[in-house]
Amino acid sequence: MNGRIPYQNVTTAFELDAFKITRNLGVVRGITVRSRSVIGNLGAALQTLVGGNISILTELCEKARGEAFEIMIQHGGRQCDHRRAL
Repeated sequence: MNGRIPYQNVTTAFELDAFKITRNLGVVRGITVRSRSVIGNLGAALQTLVGGNISILTELCEKARGEAFEIMIQHGGRQCDHRRAL
């Protein structure tokens, strides 16, 4: 197997509709830390003066979330492959 898990098979719930869970492979993790450049931080600081959504930081958070999700999928795939090899 290539370790790739389809997005539709990813859940934080204990059940996945239309599937029978036969074994639990454990906890998977996906985390990433991103930072803005000095210019990005300055832009975010200026947006705080106006108030409302700080779009520069929102975009940064969305990128970090997407990257963390991909890392989680990869980690789950590796765990699945490892368990199959046992």
